[in-house]
Amino acid sequence: MELTWYGHSNFKLAAGGKTVLVDPFFEGNPTAPIKASQVGQVDAVCVTHDHADHVGQAVEICKAQGAKLVGVFDTVNQLMSKGLPQKLGLGMNVGGTIEIDGLKVKMVQAMHSTASGVATGYILTFPDGFCAYHAGDTGLFSSMELFGKFHDIDLALLPIGGWFTMDPKQAAYACKLLGCRMVAAMHWGTFPILEQNTDSFRDFLENLAPDTRLVTLEPGRSVKLK
Repeated sequence: MELTWYGHSNFKLAAGGKTVLVDPFFEGNPTAPIKASQVGQVDAVCVTHDHADHVGQAVEICKAQGAKLVGVFDTVNQLMSKGLPQKLGLGMNVGGTIEIDGLKVKMVQAMHSTASGVATGYILTFPDGFCAYHAGDTGLFSSMELFGKFHDIDLALLPIGGWFTMDPKQAAYACKLLGCRMVAAMHWGTFPILEQNTDSFRDFLENLAPDTRLVTLEPGRSVKLK
């Protein structure tokens, strides 16, 4: 797995010959080190919910590259009305799984607001078997434990910002529920209202989920994970 964080909840994940972009918020993102046009080739773009700091430049990227845009059915329909070609939209719903050339995309619940459909997360299983969970914007909920029972999660991408999502302590407890091998924190540091570093998350993780390794990221720098 090659993981690249572009700040906020914007990630590029590449494994098994497939590349996925999740919540591609570039324009207006003070932590994004590149423009959307510089992200490189992707096979699919997943949008967790319709807030502007998560939809970002999804439509523009998909139109430019011919990549599929995955999202909850209602949100994808909304984006089609804003210029997304119908052939590129893959609307689905919570509990469903779609496959894109060997990449399995499972949509799961998230606890958050959204103007269209529902807020979601994704469990991505790449052709080589690597399993990553992007929680989207969410609070802590006990069903996360079920995700870990149905999937061997190698990497969890969890918000720690507080105010709009889980805080560091709740995110650390989420790792305990998920049983994930690794975790990377997101939705922090973008704006002053959010948690500004991962220090307390690291401390809570050591106490609540000591078997989960924290992956430290810098915007724009890729890391390789096994």
